[in-house]
Amino acid sequence: MQVVRQRRSNEKEQINLLGRRVGRRSTLVAAGIAVALAVTGTAVASTSQFATQQVGQVTANGQVISSDQYIAPYGSRTVIDNGKIMSSSVSPDGSHLAASVTDGDASLVVMDLKTGQVKQRVGTASTDDLRITSGAVGQEGPTYSPDGSQLWLGQSDGYTKFTVNADGTLSNPTAVPIPADGSKHALVGAAVFSADGSTVYGAVNGQNRVAAIDAATGTIKQSWAVGNAPRGIAMAGNKLYVSNEGGRLAKAGDTTINSYGTQVPADPQTGATTTGTVSVIDLADPTAAVGSIDVGLHPTALYAKNGAVFVTNTADNNVSVIDTRKNKVVQTIATQPWPEASVGYEPNAVTLTDDGRLLVTLGRANAVAVYRYKSPQEPASYVGLLPTDYFPAEITTVGKKVIVSNTRGIDARRPTNKAGHGTHDTTSSLTQFTLPDDSVIRSRTGKVFQQNGWTRGSVSSAHGKGNQRPVPVPARLGAPSTIKHVFMIVKENRTYDQVFGDMPQGNGDPSVTQFGENVTPNQHALASQFGLYDNTYDIGTNSAEGHNWLMQADDPEYTESSAGEYTRSYDTEDDALGHQKSGFIWTGAQAAGKSVKDFGEFQSFESKPAGASWQNLYCDTKTMEATGQDTAYPIQTGSAIPSLNKVSVSGFPLFDTSVPDIYKEQIWKQDFEKNGPANLNMFWLSNDHTGGPANAAAQVADNDLAVGRMVDEISHSKYWKDSAIFVVEDDSQAGLDHVDGHRAPIQIISPWAQHAAVDSHYYSQITMIRTIEQILGIHPMNQKDSAATPMRGAFTRHPDFTPFKALPNRTSLTDGLKTPPACGLDTPAPQDPSAAAVPSAKVPADKRALAATWEEWKTHQRLTGPGAIPDFANPAQMNHFTWYQTHAWTTPYPGENKIFAPKDVPGAYIPSSESDG
Repeated sequence: MQVVRQRRSNEKEQINLLGRRVGRRSTLVAAGIAVALAVTGTAVASTSQFATQQVGQVTANGQVISSDQYIAPYGSRTVIDNGKIMSSSVSPDGSHLAASVTDGDASLVVMDLKTGQVKQRVGTASTDDLRITSGAVGQEGPTYSPDGSQLWLGQSDGYTKFTVNADGTLSNPTAVPIPADGSKHALVGAAVFSADGSTVYGAVNGQNRVAAIDAATGTIKQSWAVGNAPRGIAMAGNKLYVSNEGGRLAKAGDTTINSYGTQVPADPQTGATTTGTVSVIDLADPTAAVGSIDVGLHPTALYAKNGAVFVTNTADNNVSVIDTRKNKVVQTIATQPWPEASVGYEPNAVTLTDDGRLLVTLGRANAVAVYRYKSPQEPASYVGLLPTDYFPAEITTVGKKVIVSNTRGIDARRPTNKAGHGTHDTTSSLTQFTLPDDSVIRSRTGKVFQQNGWTRGSVSSAHGKGNQRPVPVPARLGAPSTIKHVFMIVKENRTYDQVFGDMPQGNGDPSVTQFGENVTPNQHALASQFGLYDNTYDIGTNSAEGHNWLMQADDPEYTESSAGEYTRSYDTEDDALGHQKSGFIWTGAQAAGKSVKDFGEFQSFESKPAGASWQNLYCDTKTMEATGQDTAYPIQTGSAIPSLNKVSVSGFPLFDTSVPDIYKEQIWKQDFEKNGPANLNMFWLSNDHTGGPANAAAQVADNDLAVGRMVDEISHSKYWKDSAIFVVEDDSQAGLDHVDGHRAPIQIISPWAQHAAVDSHYYSQITMIRTIEQILGIHPMNQKDSAATPMRGAFTRHPDFTPFKALPNRTSLTDGLKTPPACGLDTPAPQDPSAAAVPSAKVPADKRALAATWEEWKTHQRLTGPGAIPDFANPAQMNHFTWYQTHAWTTPYPGENKIFAPKDVPGAYIPSSESDG
């Protein structure tokens, strides 16, 4: 195998000088009320600047993270190892910060701002300093009372109220319930106290209303109906301003799409919301009609000061300024610092300093945008950008000090297991600084450009297509490619080391490999024939994030900020609030005049006929393969998004580990042989998730065989000469990796792909999506894929048309079944004796009772059937269960010294993505 990588020094080396410093500063100028931004200088940067750097390395440009970015924040940093911050609030005296956190060992942490240390952890774990009954935390809050004596934490079914002690710690947690309205939980958003502290006004997000709650008794005194999904709330004088992230209520004739049981106005093509509003409640006349002000899309944070209310319109990438005397938007401030892309910066928090500087956090740009501001009527003027840590989400000032809470801190680098990292090793951070003068801010703007890879000319279109020689990945959008058919196969949850750690030519660790060559012979053969990529990263922590990154080149702020409870929605296929206004990769393909077919990916509805068990579908697969006849168990699927529904191939199942992937392959094969492929073909082959009727190795082998057969079919067809197949995991959350938990297997399979090479360049899901866009002439969807450098080095202009021959499975696909299929047990091919043996499906006698407790646990995890949900299971438990199965119940999980029952697993208290709260 040819090696095309630069050999690395020791992984623990922290300083890497491969990066280069920005040679010229980028400055931005403001013009007019819209603050139109234009670049007057160019920072030399793009995502190719990472070369062979790895996630976690600290370089001259900053620390590498998994989202095609460096981080090197301005000011001081405090890393929080208790999970990722959803929201935060500073105590009235400025001494402490309370932050709601998730995906860690607490739900709430209290920090001493003087020392920068975590002073108290509040959560459901026995190790927490103060116990509460629910681990769920909402998108906004927590909130201190004006005198600092109380703290209210928003949760799924109301609030938990705490007493604030003299030393800043919390005590006396008391539930303040808000009853469900039918199936709609409260899902409270932001809260604000009356000036005297007697009343709490809370945005009841899940029920589209605002409630006035007695702060002493918890009694709801009054309620006002507002717009869809109220989230932020601010008080100005005697008026409450409430941001409605889902906009106004639907009117007759509107196109609508669901969001938590409410039909909201939405675009029929993209399924994204089309309105944003701020409701106005007059507290001087509580019976008066609630007013409404139109603002941008996805209004989230509100901040009131000096006769103005500032609204971050997160999906429109701007800030509305409302004059509170007129209750009217008087100016809109653009937060689009890079002219190459108008969306994807995600402004999500705002504050105004005493010296008249407006600070806006740009969550997806890892930056604070600074503006000079005088009054609502006078246009703000843009100053520049300051770098932050990963995904800033809150900003406030204490005197002259600015405090920023960063949701993802320094990425998933929490030290939880000496054997490697997992995506749930999430961190968060606080960065603090004294706001410098404008000249320093301008000087740091180029650094933000460089860290994001924002380069002039990153998105350039071909002008005139005549006489241009086709190449695999054109330099300009719209130029001809040798590739006409792209197949994107999305799988579930594996790290690089779990699958390829046993391949000595790559940077792997066989000690944490679970599905080596005898379980995944096709993936290994494909890597040997078409190339091994050992420095590629998924970005999301879980499926809700991962599928968004692949379909939207972003995990929108709505989903990012929902991770503390996910009750409103998890996978946002059936939630208009989870869709960006610039659309999806398939709508981009359609706009470019390309055809699309979808097989399961991003769909949301499914019905299965009676008798469609794993065993029956397995036998049906054999019948279809032998006779070519249609399935005996037609499964109906669909999408809430009209544009996707129109291109979806009926009968291809969604996530359901009780449906074999080889069955899905047969459904696709029949369509492929009858109708041929589209230009863009999308698939969800999800059984490497594990947890179905067969054991873990059998399910991953099923997935491997399905992919191998698909590649075999395509490569022996007339379409092979102009095809490219991208095989990618949606995320890599289900195991450990010795480099980083986000490192994942990826395969690029094509006559035009580099063959028999090891490629160690930094790539990510975003660069893969940009590559597909470049091949098919799809305009990038936001600033993330606009900045990404296509994977041109993975392709060659000298094709090798040798087809791929699928290998038979060496692991029995029926291993672990309690009930054998009527057509008989599967007989696998012989194993390769030079590779790690397939683990036995038999449980040792002394572990049978323990294994039985895990089997009982599995029945509650919603992994099978029409209601199957990816990631419902607690991630730590799921990963341990899979490890035990793949090691014949004889080997403890890496870094541990015993095999645990489900309830005893370290991290079992961490809420899962879908089942928390």
